[in-house]
Amino acid sequence: MDLKGLLNGVKRLLLVLLAADALLLAALGALRWQGLLLLPDEAAPEQWEVFGVDVSAYQGEVDWVRLAEQGVDFTFIKATEGSGLQDRWFAANWAGAASAGIRAGAYHFFSYDSPGLTQAENFIRTVPAHPDMLPPVVDLEFYGSYLKQPLERGQVRAILDPLLTALEGHYGVKPILYVTYRSYYRYLAGGEYGAYPIWCSSPIIFPLTPGWQFWQYSHSARLEGYSGSEERIDLNVFQGSKAEFDAFGRPVSHEKAEQ
Repeated sequence: MDLKGLLNGVKRLLLVLLAADALLLAALGALRWQGLLLLPDEAAPEQWEVFGVDVSAYQGEVDWVRLAEQGVDFTFIKATEGSGLQDRWFAANWAGAASAGIRAGAYHFFSYDSPGLTQAENFIRTVPAHPDMLPPVVDLEFYGSYLKQPLERGQVRAILDPLLTALEGHYGVKPILYVTYRSYYRYLAGGEYGAYPIWCSSPIIFPLTPGWQFWQYSHSARLEGYSGSEERIDLNVFQGSKAEFDAFGRPVSHEKAEQ
């Protein structure tokens, strides 16, 4: 190939790359405009009506009124882990969120190391039921040795199913399943858990898991109003309107269930 031909080939390649970059920027711009791409520190994004945070003892003492002033509509609060652990700040956070007018739900960190029924008992002892609460959450992710050596699907179902059944029986509503992509596709995909609401962790880009209701889009935000060892806080949105959120997860009364 002569020099002129080589230069023409390079020019064509550059034009193709420029066109690809332009398409990529246009696609990212469209996602950004629709609120399907959110920045890690973007609190109360304008494209979403309902915004929330999730907290645990790592955030320490929380000023829930201050969080409400920053647009927080809901929160998920860590309550329990496994069959014996209770978050030491749960009771204060539960009461504080209610006083500030923030709708709260409690979450349980799922353990692969103890029976589902005893995990449910731990949660039920810790979290009082009331009609305005969000459904209980089971946080299904990997930890410790299970990061490299996860249990098989059947082993997890033997723990998870009794836990979900017990929580639904006590609170009158199907629990929410908090997932990562890895935990969802390893343990939940396939239809058996299709009736359960999904809260998906997917930093920045909207979740690609089907049927999600809550999107945890940031693990690294900083808001005002808490003083724990962890300076960061997780940010979330609800997929739906404020009216849909207000109706979401309300327990079905026995009278309605019998009709």
